[in-house]
Amino acid sequence: MTTTLVTFESHGQKLAGRLFLPAGRTSAYPPVIIVTGSWLTVKEQMPARYASILAAAGFSALTFDFRGFGESEGEPREVESPAAKAEDILAAVAFLQRYSTVAGSRIGALPICASAGYLAVAQATEPAIESIAMVAPWLHDKAIVEAIYGGPAGVADRLERAQVARQRFDATGAVDYVKAASNTDPTAAMYWEGDALDYYLNDKRGAIPEWGGRFALMAWTEWLRFDPIAAAAARITAPTRLITGEQTATPGGAKQFSSAMKAPHDMVLLAGTQFDFYDNAATVASAAAAAIEHFRASLGASR
Repeated sequence: MTTTLVTFESHGQKLAGRLFLPAGRTSAYPPVIIVTGSWLTVKEQMPARYASILAAAGFSALTFDFRGFGESEGEPREVESPAAKAEDILAAVAFLQRYSTVAGSRIGALPICASAGYLAVAQATEPAIESIAMVAPWLHDKAIVEAIYGGPAGVADRLERAQVARQRFDATGAVDYVKAASNTDPTAAMYWEGDALDYYLNDKRGAIPEWGGRFALMAWTEWLRFDPIAAAAARITAPTRLITGEQTATPGGAKQFSSAMKAPHDMVLLAGTQFDFYDNAATVASAAAAAIEHFRASLGASR
């Protein structure tokens, strides 16, 4: 494969991306897959791993940094906004439709973890995304949010801190941040004692230099109130495969999402934790194979 650095705009901000192109392709325009990662992450983390596998299988693939993350423009930085990220996915679709190397390709999407919800919202308004393979999708509603974040009291505490942070930002322009992940600091956006969060804490895994590793407190408001199951599950039109497992972060959310869907869909259950789907070689290989099978069936041959 070859890779090409690309840029495109979303709401006046320049986004940085990388286009993975298959070697020896026989079609001028093989299907192109938009690959997006978990919340707070950058294109060099789990998206690059899956994009490389897709390109080796004959697909083109696009990874990119959302506004305010990684190499992309956008202020303030590291604000997790499902609405803004859905807009950026739509901008990526528009870019691919006019970029000469892949213009004319059929477009699919492989969202990992939280970006599955963002992709769902985007596809509900953009039928040009013709196929979806969600990998370890984080899909939550109010009940799942409360179960994960310490019940109604835990959610209320985060919303209160978000309100204070937002008021400070509006008044001064200063952004209050906490660590994205920690096994010692309970104020972190992701906190778990022990080694459960090793993906984000280990510089040989996800703790790479390109990653910001922080979370803007004011983002709790939108994140905790985001409900992609209610917002998008019944509105998706593209054939969809949910690739998940019982040990992932929100298996119940994936099942609820699947139950609400009207578009053709199926679910592939694999062994592995949420983080195994990010970089465990065997789990990633199985998940990617399931995605490739789905894309070949729904988008056509990749060679």
